[in-house]
Amino acid sequence: MRILLSLVGVLALLPVPANNAPANSAPANNEPGLAYVVTKGDGVVRVVGEGRDSNGDPVGPDTPMRVASVSKSFTAAAVLTLVDEGRVALDRPVVSYLPEFRMADPRAAAITVRQLLNQTSGLSDRTVDIDATQEAPDLAGYVAALRTGRLARTPGTDGEYCNVNYDVAARLVEVVDGRPFAEAMRGRIFGPLGMTHSTVGDTPANGYNSVFGVWVERRELPAFRGGAGGVVTTAADMGRWLISQTGHGPRIVSAAGLREMHTPGPAAGTYAMGWGVEHADGRTLLVHSGNLFTYTAVEAIDPATGEGWAVMTNSASPVDRTYDQLLALAGGREPELNWRPGTLETALGVIALLALGLGVLGVLRARRWQGRTWRLLPLLVPTVVLATCPLWMSVLIGRTVTWAQMTYFPVPLTITLAVAALAGLATAAARVLVRRSVGSAR
Repeated sequence: MRILLSLVGVLALLPVPANNAPANSAPANNEPGLAYVVTKGDGVVRVVGEGRDSNGDPVGPDTPMRVASVSKSFTAAAVLTLVDEGRVALDRPVVSYLPEFRMADPRAAAITVRQLLNQTSGLSDRTVDIDATQEAPDLAGYVAALRTGRLARTPGTDGEYCNVNYDVAARLVEVVDGRPFAEAMRGRIFGPLGMTHSTVGDTPANGYNSVFGVWVERRELPAFRGGAGGVVTTAADMGRWLISQTGHGPRIVSAAGLREMHTPGPAAGTYAMGWGVEHADGRTLLVHSGNLFTYTAVEAIDPATGEGWAVMTNSASPVDRTYDQLLALAGGREPELNWRPGTLETALGVIALLALGLGVLGVLRARRWQGRTWRLLPLLVPTVVLATCPLWMSVLIGRTVTWAQMTYFPVPLTITLAVAALAGLATAAARVLVRRSVGSAR
């Protein structure tokens, strides 16, 4: 019960006031910002910003936003620059460059650089201590936190998406380059491409989560430093990045390196290096999406036509609409800015209201209940489901899900489970109290 009450306190979602907002600024509530860019060949066709950030400032081409897992393509490019320089070989073991990389599983010594980037290393959220890695003060500490972990499978035999691959790759870049990862990225990627508003590890303005269709400002969590999700960039800078990934503009990775980046490796399925191969609208696109606590992004390029697209938002909800918006851009259409709640959120809202109503009814009718005590057990099922929510969510999606994540973009689901649990507990408690009072009266 104590855990449940604590969770309900978190779910109150106390909105964070917009800091330093100008007195005459339009309210940012209920209208998160969105920015997108379209490129072709060596030029930017269009770069647009709409809405406002949590400070009340208009979102524009140079508004910093987290791009979450889109960062993986940048990290892969940084590794490929080292490959081009002859300082790293893709098929050599990671430990030959990163002796500190040790695990409780001896098979880890065979993991190659290519397998990290193709996500075929055998590393898995299910077999390493993710909490310990998140508490590490830097990338060296992150790698050290892996020492108690094991592999889910033999390296190179199958693919599994795991952020650990790219955070280890970031540490490899640090060690081989000789500079902290953020500085190495600035020197190898951002600087040469003119991405002057891009960084690794910075914390942008607060973002938004949809709570049954109401956009609530949320405090953005501390900076991500690693290669799996640490990049903060802008729509204008993303245009420069997309141009380079189609082989135009300033060259940071050789043509051979780009081919390596864009080609799925053995056992990797459709995953290349920081890019996934997808077929949409008759095209073969290279795509990668990203979602963190309050930011969502997606990028894509069409190597055949030299076109590129990216969509970035300072919001996150249970259903990501950015991919549909990107496909609209790829089809020459304007992205649909639809901030209304989706079917899933509407359904969850209806279920929450129904559970609340049944809970009230159950308490009011407790005196009429004549069942045996063991028949109260089904009322406790929602509490068990809520208490184990991160566990079964992790199983369903194949990646570790934390309580913190459950109180951000999936919060409508968490609220619905909490309401159902409270309704069941209240009904059960009322029936037990009534039975005791009746027994005492006798």
